[in-house]
Amino acid sequence: MNTVIKINSAHLNVDNLLALTSEYHASDLHITVGLPPVCRINSRLVHLGDSILSSKDTELIVDSILNENQKKLLIEQGEIDISYTAAGNYRCRLNVFRQKGNYSLAFRLLNPEIRGFKELKLPLVLEDFCALNRGIVLITGPTGTGKTTTLAAMVDWINTNRDCHIVTLEDPIEYVHQHKRSIVNQREIGLDSMSYSNALRAVLRQDPDVILIGEMRDLESIAIALTAAETGHLVLSTLHTVGASKSIDRIIDVFPPYQQQQIRTQLSMVLQGVISQQLIPHANGNGRVVATEVMIATPAIRTLIRDNKTHQISNVIQISGKQHMKTMDSSLLDLFKQGMITAEDAIGYSVDSENMKIQLSQFIQV
Repeated sequence: MNTVIKINSAHLNVDNLLALTSEYHASDLHITVGLPPVCRINSRLVHLGDSILSSKDTELIVDSILNENQKKLLIEQGEIDISYTAAGNYRCRLNVFRQKGNYSLAFRLLNPEIRGFKELKLPLVLEDFCALNRGIVLITGPTGTGKTTTLAAMVDWINTNRDCHIVTLEDPIEYVHQHKRSIVNQREIGLDSMSYSNALRAVLRQDPDVILIGEMRDLESIAIALTAAETGHLVLSTLHTVGASKSIDRIIDVFPPYQQQQIRTQLSMVLQGVISQQLIPHANGNGRVVATEVMIATPAIRTLIRDNKTHQISNVIQISGKQHMKTMDSSLLDLFKQGMITAEDAIGYSVDSENMKIQLSQFIQV
């Protein structure tokens, strides 16, 4: 982290810093005591200038952004998630937290425009998922891999093409949707509802057709998602897992052992598909490209889930290309063959690195 972008000290205003972060196509801005502001450009951390931030600097920034209720929550909890719109309409997801007695801020910049599947280079099978009337569709992947952006594109497709009541539960709201063919009610946890628990319990009484749950983070949210899908709703949500089989295992493992077979059976009936995604540095050093695994819940997949054979799901995906399924490693290999990612990254982001090396050896010396 020794690259420095020279800036005028007058730019050490948070809105100016966010404008610079956007100008350099950075994804994140970090403000912490003892360093200059730092932004993340193509996965690399870069200093914005050389002015070291003091405890007083970060306190002033926090004071200028948070309202009194948010400051109270920050003091009580030690951290807080909010959405923030800077001058110039730069919209961000912001986490403020305490470390070593000081405040730090982590901004994730959001594209103000909601982009479609083609522009995002996402598999068009997502349109088929969005056309469903019931079931669960999961978008999975590590933190910072565009899951929220994919969900926003899904909500926008439904909003544009279907007559639905869409209710989103978000912490915080990141992309703002306007009503089109659908009604879109977006609820921010901490602002519109006191807690995820309250919002989840209330959502089924709000006559939704589509429910977006920002993250299925615990047993209660998963149980309500399963119930909602069973009772005729389309549920969209995320998990921090890579791959369909790991995502399914994560859901089941949340429940106590005596309930797990029941949950397997329930999930096998309501799960419609899993899109797992990673963002890989572009081979030319400019930006990142998305690699996606696609699992569609065919009868064969449903049987594997019910019979506790999720370890075999990757094999079914591998041989189901005609049904628009694709493994993560197949996606990575295709991106390499298109010249979009390096061999090193294809190996580094792969599920089975040894097999990836064998596949790559057809094209290069590995």
